[in-house]
Amino acid sequence: MRKFKNLLLVALFFVTATVLGQTKISGKVVDETGEPLPGASVVEKGTGNGTSTDFDGKFMLNTKSNNGTVVVSFVGYTNKQVAFAKGGDLGTIQLTEDGQVLDEIVITTTSFAIDRKTPIAVSTIKAADIEMKLGTQEFPEILKSTPGVYATKSGGGYGDGRINLRGFNSENVAVMINGVPVNDMENGRVYWSNWAGLGDVTSAMQVQRGLGASKVAVPSVGGTINVISKTTDVKQGGNVMFSFGNDGYQKFGFTYSTGLNDNGVAATVSAAQTNGEGYVDGTPFSGFNYFVNVSKQFNESHKLSLTAFGAKQRHGQRQNMHSIKTFRDSERGRRFNSDWGYKQGQLTSSEDNFYHKPQISLNHNWTLSDKTFISTAAYYSFGTGGGGGTGGANKFRFNDSDYRIGPLGTINFDKIVEENIANGVNGSETILRASRNDHKWYGILSTLKTDLTDELTFLTGIDYRNYKGIHFTEVTDLLGGSYFADDSNVNNLGNQAQVGDKIWYDNDGKVGWLGGFGQLEYSKDKISSFFSFSLSNTSYQRIDRFQYLDSDPLQESDKYNFLGFGTKGGVNYNIDDTHGVFVNLGYFEKAPYFNSVFAENNNVDVNSDAENQKITSYEVGYTLRGEKLSANINLYRTKWDDRTEVARFELQDESIAFANILGVGALHQGVEVDFSYKPIDKLTITGMLSLGDWRWLNNVENVQIFNEANELVDTVDIFIEDLHVGDAAQTTASLGLNYKLTPETTFTLDYNHYSDLYAEFDPSDRGTEGAPEAWKVPAYNLFDTALRHKFKLGNFDTTLTARLNNVFDVEYISDARDGGNSTATDAQVYYGLGRTFSFGAKINF
Repeated sequence: MRKFKNLLLVALFFVTATVLGQTKISGKVVDETGEPLPGASVVEKGTGNGTSTDFDGKFMLNTKSNNGTVVVSFVGYTNKQVAFAKGGDLGTIQLTEDGQVLDEIVITTTSFAIDRKTPIAVSTIKAADIEMKLGTQEFPEILKSTPGVYATKSGGGYGDGRINLRGFNSENVAVMINGVPVNDMENGRVYWSNWAGLGDVTSAMQVQRGLGASKVAVPSVGGTINVISKTTDVKQGGNVMFSFGNDGYQKFGFTYSTGLNDNGVAATVSAAQTNGEGYVDGTPFSGFNYFVNVSKQFNESHKLSLTAFGAKQRHGQRQNMHSIKTFRDSERGRRFNSDWGYKQGQLTSSEDNFYHKPQISLNHNWTLSDKTFISTAAYYSFGTGGGGGTGGANKFRFNDSDYRIGPLGTINFDKIVEENIANGVNGSETILRASRNDHKWYGILSTLKTDLTDELTFLTGIDYRNYKGIHFTEVTDLLGGSYFADDSNVNNLGNQAQVGDKIWYDNDGKVGWLGGFGQLEYSKDKISSFFSFSLSNTSYQRIDRFQYLDSDPLQESDKYNFLGFGTKGGVNYNIDDTHGVFVNLGYFEKAPYFNSVFAENNNVDVNSDAENQKITSYEVGYTLRGEKLSANINLYRTKWDDRTEVARFELQDESIAFANILGVGALHQGVEVDFSYKPIDKLTITGMLSLGDWRWLNNVENVQIFNEANELVDTVDIFIEDLHVGDAAQTTASLGLNYKLTPETTFTLDYNHYSDLYAEFDPSDRGTEGAPEAWKVPAYNLFDTALRHKFKLGNFDTTLTARLNNVFDVEYISDARDGGNSTATDAQVYYGLGRTFSFGAKINF
């Protein structure tokens, strides 16, 4: 390991000699409002020589020519050509909006891809589109018209949205914010409720399908979602905003920037408060999100930027799926939720979520020379919170009339309280609890980029992370009783737990990560290509304070290391100014997840020889960039061996169980088409078609099933070979219209189609050969629309935005779990939301 670290450090500080006799061009790229455009592409016309703007919209480009022209472009804006002579500062370059221009964004330090150069399938969404279309939707839903994406609100609670990319869930999709990975270090998941305010501070978001352009040692199977937050605005000023919507939705916020002072210091602060009752019954929510950025430009070589943001929130949830019949029989229909009621007149959730996860990062940009640049980010994140639920005797079954107020009614908490009080010295039979998942996470990312020649660029970097997950269950409400009896803690047998005390389990998961990469990029004339290699070591250790005495050395497990590596490459060839083709391929091995190593949730029965997950991916693509029509066609094939899969399902008593599926393989392949057509200046038409074929490759023996108390409840064999992978629509399509009614007024209409959605299935239901496919959910179609109008309110620029989602109030099933018989009758489902609306205003000052 020491040799490995030394090699990484040597690679990081490897710097080649600079080449003399070059001309330096600089400038700044902004939009129509004067705000900087980070990641705008700046390319010397007729060459492959180019760069991109930084977070402040600034760029610097070296060229051997004394005069020429640079082409400046950014997704959604018209390209602009600017002549230069003998270098110098080109000043401020302003771009105007143009929906025809697609995906022309690149930020080297955060692995953004550039159109017609980076050989991957990519889609980019800019801040203006997010602001116009997001409204009351979940942040992942803004991507729902992207090829390969399936995004839903899941149970419908605030921040409970989920996203699948090419059939892979968020555990297998790398999500990065400002280049910093945010997937849970133990299980790979992304909890969007932790980032509920991200839409307010996003400058641009890019979806890289397949291998992606990530330059850190992050192995993404389905793809990479890259989010770039807003940085310090150089211009002094800000805005106030408010919005309201269906079911009591309210949001108020502000942003203010100091502007750059004479000492090179600038600061931006943003905050917003969001509240509502929720479309789904019993899902009230409250969230406060904030963003702070302070930067200091020391000189031309050094810039330091401190960013902190987070979203403290609490919301009710709908955790339990139900049959279609249950929803239809309920007076509340699609809004029905069995996980709440009233206690002494106060709304009380049996399932809720609360969390606060600030992320703080310090970024240093160091320009060593005209050809060499180092970007370093040190970050720290600490999360506190978890998910609420029930404990003890299960009196919360939705069909138990003894504890419901009316047929399919709300939970009768008052009756449960009365019974607990009557139980006297025996304590509470039934309680509310919270499964906590606190964590502490810090790391450092550093990337060096140097131009070896005019055509060849070398990049290398390190990625170090240290993570500690703190897992326990605590009593949150005794529901009238005097205590809750629990003997799970061998250090405290006969525990009479009070509110705040720990029950069932208390353990830590410690994860270490050290990775490095090297990449060569070649670009000349019509050809651009790259080849990269990454190496990483993942270490796991488990500490258990409940199953082992404090004096037992087994309380802290050994540390288990897993070496992963990856290699990928690709070539893009621009046939002419209109047509281009690309190909990429890669192979990598990633460490199994934490729960696969400690599969039986103890420190003795450890799967220390767990197999690395092995992924092979191929992709070819064609790009068309015409005067009015732009289009992309991609064909992909991703084979995943020794896949780690965690399935979640309900036991007969409606409690939740988990299955750890090890050693299964899957094949995901398909074709994706997207286009943008602009027949006239005022009208842009966009569209997408994604056809996937995602199947399991083999059967698996000895699958272990655990309940929420980490107890092994069953071991089964599953027969899933050639069955379709469930939980995401394998066929999706969209058609969008963006029409400028006037220069100040824009109207959008979006249509989305979803089909070939197979239900997620319980592995124990496929226990015999010839098992059937999971139930296929009926196809559905949705329409969304938005209207934005800009005007002057006195001296202030003001924007009004109105949004309507599911315009025709379509009743549809967005998520489903197969009941074992592959029929609609016994399937458990979530219905998607009906018609929703929001209206907002932003006043700039």
